[in-house]
Amino acid sequence: MLRDEVNKALEILKNGGLILYPTDTIWGIGCDATNAEAVEKIFKLKGRSEEKSMIVLLENDNKLQSYVREVPEIAYDLIEYAENPLTIIYSGAKNLATNVITKDGSIGIRIVKHDFCEQLIQRFKKPIISTSANVSGEASPANFSEISDTIKQGVDYVVDWEQDSMTKKKSSTIMKLEPGGLFSFIRK
Repeated sequence: MLRDEVNKALEILKNGGLILYPTDTIWGIGCDATNAEAVEKIFKLKGRSEEKSMIVLLENDNKLQSYVREVPEIAYDLIEYAENPLTIIYSGAKNLATNVITKDGSIGIRIVKHDFCEQLIQRFKKPIISTSANVSGEASPANFSEISDTIKQGVDYVVDWEQDSMTKKKSSTIMKLEPGGLFSFIRK
């Protein structure tokens, strides 16, 4: 049941652990985006350089102001009218683990539209990390069956939801949005 899976994942996040979970895009490795030690565990598990940033998920765009110094007004329209999952890179990240924020002070945030993620983040009351469920350099898994045992065994909890789905999902569109409203696409 969805509520049970949310509860189990919630306990892991509260204790600084890692979860493997379904999202509105591909399966992700997640943790508390405000806990630098938990974030460090993800970098180690993926064998990923700390120079590379990770995406943060929020369940509602009214929470953006808690994690971005100045949210350009157009961001709300972009989020509302995006047909596909959209990650926006904002300048002036705040209130997140320092190892999540890039050297230039930016952060990629996606407002998630997915039952499991929405309920989990709402109950957790903090943003969570979402990074592809693969070892750095390997292909991102399109569904649960493609996730390596290294990743499955390296997390503290594997969410038992949507594991049987064979729908091939893909990563989100990523755009960089400047405080003045100018934007550019990083990944379409």
